[in-house]
Amino acid sequence: MALSAAQATLFDAFVARGTVSSTTLARGGAVVFMAALTALAAQVSVSIPLTQVPFTMQPMIVLLGGLALGPHLGAYSQLLYLAAGIAGLPVFAASVTLPPGALRLLGPTGGYLMVYPIAAGLVGYLAARGFDRRYLTSVLAMATGLTVIYASGVLWLALFATAMGESAAVGFGAALAAGLYPFVLTDVLKLVVAAGVLPGVWRIIGRA
Repeated sequence: MALSAAQATLFDAFVARGTVSSTTLARGGAVVFMAALTALAAQVSVSIPLTQVPFTMQPMIVLLGGLALGPHLGAYSQLLYLAAGIAGLPVFAASVTLPPGALRLLGPTGGYLMVYPIAAGLVGYLAARGFDRRYLTSVLAMATGLTVIYASGVLWLALFATAMGESAAVGFGAALAAGLYPFVLTDVLKLVVAAGVLPGVWRIIGRA
């Protein structure tokens, strides 16, 4: 199936095939759906000893959303997710220690959350250039986005994090121990599996 440069993402491919009647409605629905899926992933969280950063499925949803929707819609979906959290909706991971609402972005996990739109947009940019069509390039695209999320999260923990007005900056060594080491192996394994999703869908579309 040949696609023009303006129809480079998986979402655009489905729109081009006429599976939806309104492009505007489809775009809005895709953004809302991915924001809701990110919020749902946040509810499946596991507390990790010695760190306030919980384990969630959110990073994989953010990255897959960017791959499927492209740079603009992928970023918009995460901006909508953050806006919902700032407005006080219960979309962030449930926690008895992390601050609620808009204050969550100032807490220990703020560095991860605030960069979600950038990570999704970057992965979407690569997807729009064909990185989502093959497994190895899909892994590369998602790994790039995951690196951005981790870099921002660890940097925030090390230098800027505040929790309810009290300094929570911990230095780089402690930030790596609290915000990277407990999660990176599991996230890499999830990435290796998740990276095969979009190439698989593209092969199905090609056969159709």
